[in-house]
Amino acid sequence: MKLAKLDFLLRYPEHFNHLMAERRPDADPGDDPWLTGAIEQSMIRYRYGPWDPAYYALLGALTGKGLIEPKHENAVATYRTTPAGRAVAQALAESESWRPVRDRARLLRRHFNLTGTTLKDMIYRAFPDIVEADWGTQL
Repeated sequence: MKLAKLDFLLRYPEHFNHLMAERRPDADPGDDPWLTGAIEQSMIRYRYGPWDPAYYALLGALTGKGLIEPKHENAVATYRTTPAGRAVAQALAESESWRPVRDRARLLRRHFNLTGTTLKDMIYRAFPDIVEADWGTQL
């Protein structure tokens, strides 16, 4: 759930800016990482808010390539990067083309490193249109 909520805030900069203004009104939200304002793949409204069905394939591919490894803690699936995954992430973070995404990810970690449930509740409170959307609706 946490991955999906952080991804939502990364993909939808206007929602990120809204929550940043609430949580940290004096903090600089930085540049929009997408620059064009276009969202390549919209998320859908699912049981616990914004979701992308592609997560399953992406997490499987990253696991298969040895870039992440699954962990299960108290019946909750979690993932962590492997040394190879950290090396790839570091290389991307150092490239100029990924700089805006890296900067936004750092802001997310600094200001929204909360539990998935806390992030879900925050998004539901701030964006009632998401809560009211039918399951499967593109956001």
